[in-house]
Amino acid sequence: MGDPAGATLRVSEIFHSLQGESTRVGLPTVFVRLTGCPLRCVWCDTPYAFSGGESMSIDSILAHVADFACATVCVTGGEPLAQKACAALLGALCDAGYRVSLETSGALDITGIDPRVARVMDLKAPGSGEADKNRWENLALLRANDELKFVLASRTDYEWAVATCRDHALFERCPVLFSPVHGALDAAALAQWMLDDRIPARFQLQLHKLLWQDARGR
Repeated sequence: MGDPAGATLRVSEIFHSLQGESTRVGLPTVFVRLTGCPLRCVWCDTPYAFSGGESMSIDSILAHVADFACATVCVTGGEPLAQKACAALLGALCDAGYRVSLETSGALDITGIDPRVARVMDLKAPGSGEADKNRWENLALLRANDELKFVLASRTDYEWAVATCRDHALFERCPVLFSPVHGALDAAALAQWMLDDRIPARFQLQLHKLLWQDARGR
Protein backbone atom coordinates (compact mmCIF):
# COMPACT_ATOMS: atom_id res chain seq x y z
CA MET A 1 0.00 0.00 0.00
CA GLY A 2 1.20 3.51 -0.77
CA ASP A 3 1.58 6.40 1.63
CA PRO A 4 -1.93 7.86 2.25
CA ALA A 5 -0.42 11.34 2.53
CA GLY A 6 0.74 10.97 -1.06
CA ALA A 7 -2.74 10.14 -2.35
CA THR A 8 -4.27 12.72 -4.65
CA LEU A 9 -7.75 14.22 -4.83
CA ARG A 10 -9.53 16.59 -7.20
CA VAL A 11 -10.11 19.86 -5.34
CA SER A 12 -12.44 22.59 -6.58
CA GLU A 13 -11.37 25.16 -4.00
CA ILE A 14 -9.92 25.71 -0.54
CA PHE A 15 -11.07 28.85 1.24
CA HIS A 16 -11.53 30.50 4.63
CA SER A 17 -15.00 31.68 5.64
CA LEU A 18 -17.66 31.39 8.33
CA GLN A 19 -19.48 28.09 8.65
CA GLY A 20 -22.93 28.77 7.26
CA GLU A 21 -24.74 25.65 8.47
CA SER A 22 -24.83 22.96 11.19
CA THR A 23 -24.34 23.47 14.93
CA ARG A 24 -20.98 25.07 14.07
CA VAL A 25 -22.67 27.97 12.26
CA GLY A 26 -20.69 31.20 12.52
CA LEU A 27 -17.36 29.55 13.31
CA PRO A 28 -14.35 30.59 11.22
CA THR A 29 -13.65 27.51 9.11
CA VAL A 30 -11.37 26.37 6.31
CA PHE A 31 -13.41 24.64 3.61
CA VAL A 32 -11.89 21.99 1.38
CA ARG A 33 -14.33 21.54 -1.49
CA LEU A 34 -13.70 18.29 -3.36
CA THR A 35 -14.75 17.87 -6.97
CA GLY A 36 -17.45 15.50 -8.21
CA CYS A 37 -20.96 14.48 -7.19
CA PRO A 38 -23.25 11.65 -8.31
CA LEU A 39 -26.37 13.71 -7.47
CA ARG A 40 -28.04 16.60 -9.27
CA CYS A 41 -30.27 18.23 -6.67
CA VAL A 42 -32.73 20.75 -8.07
CA TRP A 43 -31.47 23.52 -5.80
CA CYS A 44 -27.73 22.76 -5.90
CA ASP A 45 -25.74 25.98 -5.43
CA THR A 46 -22.30 24.56 -6.28
CA PRO A 47 -22.64 22.99 -9.75
CA TYR A 48 -19.12 24.22 -10.54
CA ALA A 49 -17.89 21.44 -8.25
CA PHE A 50 -19.35 18.72 -10.49
CA SER A 51 -16.20 18.58 -12.61
CA GLY A 52 -12.79 20.11 -13.16
CA GLY A 53 -10.80 21.06 -10.09
CA GLU A 54 -7.10 20.68 -9.40
CA SER A 55 -5.29 17.45 -8.57
CA MET A 56 -3.68 17.85 -5.14
CA SER A 57 -1.87 15.48 -2.80
CA ILE A 58 -3.04 15.21 0.79
CA ASP A 59 0.24 16.80 1.88
CA SER A 60 -0.36 19.80 -0.38
CA ILE A 61 -3.93 20.15 0.87
CA LEU A 62 -2.68 20.12 4.46
CA ALA A 63 -0.10 22.77 3.63
CA HIS A 64 -2.74 24.99 2.03
CA VAL A 65 -5.09 24.55 4.98
CA ALA A 66 -2.31 25.44 7.41
CA ASP A 67 -1.81 28.80 5.67
CA PHE A 68 -5.13 30.01 7.12
CA ALA A 69 -4.14 29.34 10.77
CA CYS A 70 -7.68 28.16 11.59
CA ALA A 71 -8.50 25.28 13.93
CA THR A 72 -11.72 24.14 12.22
CA VAL A 73 -11.88 22.41 8.83
CA CYS A 74 -14.88 21.25 6.80
CA VAL A 75 -14.50 18.84 3.91
CA THR A 76 -17.38 19.42 1.51
CA GLY A 77 -18.32 19.12 -2.15
CA GLY A 78 -19.85 18.15 -4.43
CA GLU A 79 -19.98 14.83 -2.67
CA PRO A 80 -16.61 14.32 -0.94
CA LEU A 81 -17.08 10.57 -0.51
CA ALA A 82 -17.24 10.15 -4.28
CA GLN A 83 -13.42 10.25 -4.10
CA LYS A 84 -11.87 7.18 -2.48
CA ALA A 85 -9.02 9.15 -0.89
CA CYS A 86 -11.46 11.33 1.06
CA ALA A 87 -11.26 9.08 4.13
CA ALA A 88 -7.46 9.35 4.14
CA LEU A 89 -7.70 13.14 3.89
CA LEU A 90 -10.11 13.29 6.82
CA GLY A 91 -7.82 11.15 8.95
CA ALA A 92 -4.79 13.26 8.05
CA LEU A 93 -6.63 16.45 9.03
CA CYS A 94 -7.58 14.91 12.38
CA ASP A 95 -4.00 13.76 12.95
CA ALA A 96 -2.86 17.33 12.29
CA GLY A 97 -5.00 18.49 15.21
CA TYR A 98 -7.91 20.12 13.36
CA ARG A 99 -11.54 19.96 14.42
CA VAL A 100 -12.95 18.27 11.33
CA SER A 101 -16.41 17.90 9.86
CA LEU A 102 -17.60 16.20 6.68
CA GLU A 103 -20.59 17.41 4.67
CA THR A 104 -22.08 14.47 2.79
CA SER A 105 -25.31 13.76 0.94
CA GLY A 106 -25.95 10.43 2.59
CA ALA A 107 -26.09 8.74 -0.81
CA LEU A 108 -22.77 6.95 -0.25
CA ASP A 109 -21.57 4.66 2.53
CA ILE A 110 -20.36 6.64 5.57
CA THR A 111 -18.54 3.73 7.21
CA GLY A 112 -14.76 3.89 7.31
CA ILE A 113 -14.69 7.56 8.31
CA ASP A 114 -12.38 8.46 11.19
CA PRO A 115 -14.55 8.59 14.36
CA ARG A 116 -13.01 11.96 15.24
CA VAL A 117 -14.84 13.46 12.25
CA ALA A 118 -18.32 14.94 12.72
CA ARG A 119 -20.39 13.68 9.79
CA VAL A 120 -23.06 16.18 8.71
CA MET A 121 -25.40 14.19 6.52
CA ASP A 122 -27.88 15.92 4.20
CA LEU A 123 -30.74 13.46 3.73
CA LYS A 124 -32.47 14.34 0.48
CA ALA A 125 -36.15 15.30 0.65
CA PRO A 126 -38.51 14.57 -2.27
CA GLY A 127 -38.32 18.15 -3.55
CA SER A 128 -34.60 17.73 -4.25
CA GLY A 129 -35.35 15.29 -7.05
CA GLU A 130 -32.81 12.88 -5.55
CA ALA A 131 -34.63 11.24 -2.61
CA ASP A 132 -34.36 7.87 -4.32
CA LYS A 133 -30.58 8.09 -3.87
CA ASN A 134 -30.72 8.15 -0.06
CA ARG A 135 -28.71 5.29 1.46
CA TRP A 136 -31.01 4.43 4.34
CA GLU A 137 -28.46 2.11 5.94
CA ASN A 138 -26.46 5.20 6.89
CA LEU A 139 -29.05 6.33 9.44
CA ALA A 140 -28.18 3.52 11.85
CA LEU A 141 -24.51 4.54 11.65
CA LEU A 142 -25.04 8.09 12.91
CA ARG A 143 -23.50 8.91 16.29
CA ALA A 144 -24.21 11.62 18.85
CA ASN A 145 -21.40 13.79 17.44
CA ASP A 146 -22.82 13.57 13.90
CA GLU A 147 -25.63 15.75 12.53
CA LEU A 148 -28.53 15.17 10.17
CA LYS A 149 -29.71 17.98 7.93
CA PHE A 150 -32.94 18.30 5.94
CA VAL A 151 -33.17 21.01 3.28
CA LEU A 152 -36.87 21.59 2.62
CA ALA A 153 -38.67 23.22 -0.31
CA SER A 154 -42.31 22.73 0.67
CA ARG A 155 -44.82 21.58 3.26
CA THR A 156 -44.64 18.14 1.65
CA ASP A 157 -40.88 18.02 2.23
CA TYR A 158 -41.40 19.12 5.84
CA GLU A 159 -43.97 16.43 6.57
CA TRP A 160 -41.71 13.84 4.93
CA ALA A 161 -38.78 14.94 7.10
CA VAL A 162 -40.81 14.79 10.31
CA ALA A 163 -42.14 11.32 9.46
CA THR A 164 -38.64 10.10 8.57
CA CYS A 165 -37.23 11.35 11.88
CA ARG A 166 -40.00 9.75 13.89
CA ASP A 167 -39.96 6.46 11.99
CA HIS A 168 -36.20 6.07 12.50
CA ALA A 169 -35.95 7.68 15.98
CA LEU A 170 -33.53 10.24 14.56
CA PHE A 171 -34.36 13.01 17.02
CA GLU A 172 -32.92 10.74 19.71
CA ARG A 173 -29.84 9.71 17.71
CA CYS A 174 -28.09 12.99 16.87
CA PRO A 175 -28.77 16.70 16.34
CA VAL A 176 -31.30 17.25 13.53
CA LEU A 177 -31.47 20.47 11.50
CA PHE A 178 -34.29 21.75 9.30
CA SER A 179 -33.43 24.39 6.71
CA PRO A 180 -35.62 26.07 4.06
CA VAL A 181 -34.42 26.11 0.47
CA HIS A 182 -33.23 29.67 -0.03
CA GLY A 183 -35.79 31.53 -2.11
CA ALA A 184 -38.22 28.59 -2.32
CA LEU A 185 -39.75 28.05 1.13
CA ASP A 186 -40.69 30.92 3.43
CA ALA A 187 -38.40 30.67 6.44
CA ALA A 188 -40.98 32.05 8.87
CA ALA A 189 -43.51 29.45 7.72
CA LEU A 190 -41.07 26.60 8.37
CA ALA A 191 -40.22 28.02 11.78
CA GLN A 192 -43.90 28.21 12.71
CA TRP A 193 -44.60 24.66 11.54
CA MET A 194 -41.79 23.43 13.77
CA LEU A 195 -43.12 25.36 16.75
CA ASP A 196 -46.72 24.27 16.17
CA ASP A 197 -45.71 20.61 15.89
CA ARG A 198 -43.21 20.76 18.80
CA ILE A 199 -40.42 19.47 16.57
CA PRO A 200 -37.17 18.91 18.56
CA ALA A 201 -34.94 19.92 15.67
CA ARG A 202 -32.79 23.01 15.16
CA PHE A 203 -34.12 25.56 12.67
CA GLN A 204 -31.36 27.04 10.55
CA LEU A 205 -30.84 29.54 7.77
CA GLN A 206 -27.80 29.41 5.51
CA LEU A 207 -25.66 32.17 7.01
CA HIS A 208 -23.35 32.41 4.01
CA LYS A 209 -26.31 33.12 1.71
CA LEU A 210 -27.55 35.87 3.99
CA LEU A 211 -24.11 37.48 4.03
CA TRP A 212 -22.78 36.82 0.52
CA GLN A 213 -25.64 35.28 -1.52
CA ASP A 214 -24.09 32.66 -3.84
CA ALA A 215 -20.61 34.17 -4.09
CA ARG A 216 -18.04 31.47 -4.77
CA GLY A 217 -15.44 30.87 -2.08
CA ARG A 218 -17.61 32.31 0.71
